[in-house]
Amino acid sequence: MKFFISADMEGISGVATNQQLKTPSEYQRFRKLMTADVNAAIEGAFNGGAEEIVVADGHGNMSNIIIEELDKRARLVSGNNRVMCQLEGLDETFDGILFVGHHGREGGSDVAVISHTLAGICVNEMKINGQIVGETEMNTYVAGAFGVPPLFISGDDAYVQEVQETLPNVEAAITKRAVDRFAAELIHPEAAQAIIRKKAESAVKNAKNQQVIALDGPITFEIQFKGSQQAKMTTTIPSVELIGPKSIRFTCDDMITAYKHMWGCVIIAMTATNGVLGSVNA
Repeated sequence: MKFFISADMEGISGVATNQQLKTPSEYQRFRKLMTADVNAAIEGAFNGGAEEIVVADGHGNMSNIIIEELDKRARLVSGNNRVMCQLEGLDETFDGILFVGHHGREGGSDVAVISHTLAGICVNEMKINGQIVGETEMNTYVAGAFGVPPLFISGDDAYVQEVQETLPNVEAAITKRAVDRFAAELIHPEAAQAIIRKKAESAVKNAKNQQVIALDGPITFEIQFKGSQQAKMTTTIPSVELIGPKSIRFTCDDMITAYKHMWGCVIIAMTATNGVLGSVNA
């Protein structure tokens, strides 16, 4: 059996503040913890019957996992020029997807640790066919378009509660208790990783019993940005409609195309935050 791991950083063991992921000395510590949490999921998955695992590093510049410390049985998708963002490498050959170290959505729980949706600098809210989604739900629908079911999540308790409203049957490893957006009650990383290992093993053992969660087309995205300049510049894509000063809408025939469309809009919006040509000399 073959499984895909989408790994983020805000939900890994030990993380409580955004500065831990930005301050150079702290970031190096948490890269190691991210790698260790992913390794725990890999080990659990192999214990549960996995024969092949691909990991997609999905945080920030998407090159955080330390390859020389990664479980040798897994392959790693690293680097940030990706058409499929956090899901680069996923296709119909996988038997399930696991989300390691993920986080709550922007505007969801008041206390979910470092909550945001894909790009905190620009995205305020994202809807798919009228449903507000976070990254895990959105990525689950894309996986569903490939026929791949969601199996496992790990992160803080507020994130887990949020996701299980939509995905009640996924195995969940709670790595910490959310206190505030920038505070958490932590357990030792080795204790968190033991939970991840156990839950990932159970998830993989039960993979054949999990349902694919897919949306039939057409797929409509509505994205509310934090700045009007971000929204307006996405309308350089002809299919994107401005529906408010900071909000856009577009419709695609299927989920995979819509996901790529969304990612293109977010890339433009991030670039437009301070002016698309602000750093270019005439």
